[in-house]
Amino acid sequence: MDRINQILNDRQYQEFLNEIALCEKERIFCRHNMAHFLDVARLAWIFNLEEHMGLERERIYAAALLHDIGRHLQYQEGIPHETASAKLAEPILERCGFSGEEKKEILQAISDHRTKEIAGQASLSGILYRADKMSRSCFGCQAESQCDWSAEKKNMMLRR
Repeated sequence: MDRINQILNDRQYQEFLNEIALCEKERIFCRHNMAHFLDVARLAWIFNLEEHMGLERERIYAAALLHDIGRHLQYQEGIPHETASAKLAEPILERCGFSGEEKKEILQAISDHRTKEIAGQASLSGILYRADKMSRSCFGCQAESQCDWSAEKKNMMLRR
């Protein structure tokens, strides 16, 4: 997990986390912070194991840690965060030693993580999508009644 720790310690990555935290300091709904990123990573890893997909742990964790890293640009500039996140993630992945093939797969998963059509895929994109959606504990959220997620999207019970 050396490259994952390099991501965590990357100066730009830390700056992006701080930007997101500033943008979300008054947010009452789910935040896009390290707790969310790690929840997504761990769920995606479990899905990978349960579905016998054989994906590498570092690819899963890299995609999860970076999938919302452009969230501040959505708040500040209106850029869809999946687009911004993929753009911001590329040089971080490069600095942390990911190969061209690895970067391509991770960046595709980041770009796709809001695309419902890939939900059932047995791929990094598919498990990142599912993990991201299932990572939210709507059943225990104090702001759930004010959330604009549809009832079908909310996680009101544990599944799987």
